[in-house]
Amino acid sequence: MLKQIAVVSGKGGTGKTTLSASFSYLAQEHVMADCDVDAPNLHIILKPEVRETHEYIGSKKAVLDQSKCVKCGMCQEACRFEAIGFDGDRYFVREYACEGCNACVMKCPTGALSLMDALSGEYYSSETEKGPMAHALLRPGEESTGGLIAEVRKEAVSAAHEKDYHLIVIDGAPGIGCPATSSVTSTSYVIIVSEPTMSGLHDLKRIVQTVEHFKIPMGIVINKYDMNESQSDEIKRYCEEKSLEILGEIPYDVTVKSATEEAKPVVTFDSPASSEIQKIWNKVENKVMKR
Repeated sequence: MLKQIAVVSGKGGTGKTTLSASFSYLAQEHVMADCDVDAPNLHIILKPEVRETHEYIGSKKAVLDQSKCVKCGMCQEACRFEAIGFDGDRYFVREYACEGCNACVMKCPTGALSLMDALSGEYYSSETEKGPMAHALLRPGEESTGGLIAEVRKEAVSAAHEKDYHLIVIDGAPGIGCPATSSVTSTSYVIIVSEPTMSGLHDLKRIVQTVEHFKIPMGIVINKYDMNESQSDEIKRYCEEKSLEILGEIPYDVTVKSATEEAKPVVTFDSPASSEIQKIWNKVENKVMKR
């Protein structure tokens, strides 16, 4: 049976991608999926070679036929997003401002405006040193993040079936919104990365509630736990109250900075952080792959 493990966090910058990249080097016969399509960075560390590129059509944009436009300005009045401009001679559509709401199309008396499919981004089927990888990039201003993440996950599942692999490791989108929920739905296990700060605990509580909604088993990783041990204790008390397992506590380690600068997974270095990440992976693998 295909297993999917998602690594998420209540906010960006907690070390989620650092952990995911390390798991890529520790896991056997797996597919990686970078579901942070707004600001992907897993590819910087894993350096995938793109094999296939697919266009993602996730929205519609207004298109103006100048030959039919009588310059009445009714479209500009109807647009709530200031997507219709006028340069003194003609009206035009600001592509990045257009939300595809259809108001201008309905208001135009001459049928000069219509909605057309628009390229919202691209998703890729790639190969890394450690196996297949699915990833994507959403175009600036686009809001169809959830749909593009769904395409990334489909690509990952397809690659797993093609290779007869039984594991997908997902570097999830940060936060608790649509991108995060699209990253965790239908997964086998969720790893939540937190940090020992007041905002870190707040964000942890939010993402825990999100994962609980989908009734997916989860475990917690405290990154840089020794930077603020009293706050780490607060996180541990919260996890105890919620009966959440703490998978591991990664210490602050300057090797992580060195690994990032060299664009390499930290587990390829001998350090306290890489040792703890190895232990975390062993726990997760036993939980997910052997049940």
